[in-house]
Amino acid sequence: GRATASARSRAGPRASAAGRRRAPGLRGGNRAPRPAARRSGRPRSRPRRQAVARPASARPSFIDYDAVRRRLIAFCLAIGAALVFVGAAAAGNGGFAPPSPHSPNAGRINDSYKLIALFTGIVLILVEAALVIFVVRYRHRGRPRRAAGPQVHGATRLELIWTAIPVLILAGIASFVLYELPGIKDVPKARAAGDQIAVRVDAHQFYWQFTYPNGAVSIDELHAPVHRVVTLDIHSRDVDHSWWIPELDGKFDAIPGKTNHTWFRADRVGTYRGQCGEFCGIFHAAMKARVVAEPRAAYERWLGTKAKSDLGRSEWIGACAKCHGLGGQGDYGPKIVASPLLTDRQGLETLVRNGRDQPNIPGVMPPVADGWTKQQFDALFAYVGKKVVGGGG
Repeated sequence: GRATASARSRAGPRASAAGRRRAPGLRGGNRAPRPAARRSGRPRSRPRRQAVARPASARPSFIDYDAVRRRLIAFCLAIGAALVFVGAAAAGNGGFAPPSPHSPNAGRINDSYKLIALFTGIVLILVEAALVIFVVRYRHRGRPRRAAGPQVHGATRLELIWTAIPVLILAGIASFVLYELPGIKDVPKARAAGDQIAVRVDAHQFYWQFTYPNGAVSIDELHAPVHRVVTLDIHSRDVDHSWWIPELDGKFDAIPGKTNHTWFRADRVGTYRGQCGEFCGIFHAAMKARVVAEPRAAYERWLGTKAKSDLGRSEWIGACAKCHGLGGQGDYGPKIVASPLLTDRQGLETLVRNGRDQPNIPGVMPPVADGWTKQQFDALFAYVGKKVVGGGG
């Protein structure tokens, strides 16, 4: 009996010490020690890591200041919006809409543009605002990056709503455009004989040629009487181009082998400027066009006399000077002011009608005069001899 009591007294302090050593590993309010792990006789490969609580002071200090963060985000958004609007305002026409229309069909195009811009602008604002709100409100707040956030399923009503609204918006836009389309495409009926003027438009690299009902021709500048319907038959002599005078009508392609049609009726006197709307080669940017809307008497006077006298000059500027310089001094193309071809009518006609190739450089000079009449060659040769070779400017 004494031996047993002595053994217990010796084991008691050791058990208490072991229990104290295991005390940090106790869970919650359960004060019972963890069961001892079965020893396999092999040492552990790595010591068990103990969880250490991160003090609150270890997080970046600015995250705790929500008000400061909200103001910073709002300030950055305001600066970004200001830069966007300043850039748009610096563009032509304010950067938000096409030029003011001065033809009925251009007015309908403008109305369609504004309706589409209104709907898409509202959608853009709502979507981006919702995106910013959700990013800020449900951002990471100290949650472990690998931890999944709350999962939401089964919002059937919400899904139906955000499906139905875009369908209704698209249906409204399509209905309005289809309503406006006949007024854009269809030529108004003539109220009297001779009320309409038909002009043939030929696109060349890199100029526009206009042929009037009486056979008169102009280059890059179309003359038209104000308040009268002008129909255009659009052709191309070489590659794809696109006729576009934004204030008067829409954009219509000029395609080799195909004829497209459009029309306009200018509502005021003035000059309306346009640009080829389809990349057509190295001088695409120089392929500009002008429509001069003038009173009927001035138009008929120009058509009867001035069109013929202006033809040679407009051919030189539109078909030759864009490459060779206004005085033939050379630019992208070589200097030709002293070339004997300028005094050789047959040689000049052959060159501009057929173009010229060089070894390894096909099409170095396109056939700029393809389809020209004898009247046009006569006008060009007369102008070159008098103003370019003769130095008359």
